[in-house]
Amino acid sequence: MRDDMAFGRAVLAAEWIKIRSVRSTVWALGLALVLSAGLGALIARSFRADIEDVVNFHPVVAGLYSVTIGQLALVVFGVLLVGSEYSSGTIRASLAAVPIRGAFFGGKVLAGGVVALGVSVVTVPVTFLVAQAALGPYGTTLGADGVLPSLVGACVYLTLICVFSIGVATLLRSSVVSLGILLPLLFLGSQGLGNVPVLKSVLQYFPDQAGMVLMRIGGPQEDPRFGQDYGPWGALALLVAWTSVALLAGYVTLRRRDT
Repeated sequence: MRDDMAFGRAVLAAEWIKIRSVRSTVWALGLALVLSAGLGALIARSFRADIEDVVNFHPVVAGLYSVTIGQLALVVFGVLLVGSEYSSGTIRASLAAVPIRGAFFGGKVLAGGVVALGVSVVTVPVTFLVAQAALGPYGTTLGADGVLPSLVGACVYLTLICVFSIGVATLLRSSVVSLGILLPLLFLGSQGLGNVPVLKSVLQYFPDQAGMVLMRIGGPQEDPRFGQDYGPWGALALLVAWTSVALLAGYVTLRRRDT
């Protein structure tokens, strides 16, 4: 039992070293905060300048909408965490050092998930507070009704979307292919395609749309155009399902295919 625990700690420590030593992953993590907070301030100022023309204005939406852009940096981080090893060929050395592929994959997922959670716990409240400051008299506070669930939902979403990306990258074994699929899908979905009536019946169940419901920044559930057919708990279940499927598919690919 002690040997297993020591082995697990060693695997996790190795993944920490990889994360710290690869400059691109560190930049991606920093970009998540910069994008979210910077765009949050710009979006909030835009709302404030045209507040009288904004339909159904809510300060939480203004405070967290930029997270749908900042998430892309965490997606890049998750993909590079796996894809960089395949592109550089170091995956062979990693699997030689950790021949138990389940332990290798579990260590990578755990390390990436913990880092994503840590970044999210900083990024989300900072983004929210920056945006509320930019809103001025139209802003709200951390203690206002509904704010805390939105912030928690945003942290959970960012963490899960990063872990989901790790699973996808392991399945596809390529950073380029993974990013070529995930970035347009998440960016275009969040930026309006999910509200197109002919596409909504399908796209509303995609991870980014579930994330907006979990963050409480989508339309009301009864809204036929912007609302989804499920609430926050349904959104969480969808995100867990997407993440679980991606991880399972990634693990099966890692176990069955030679590198």
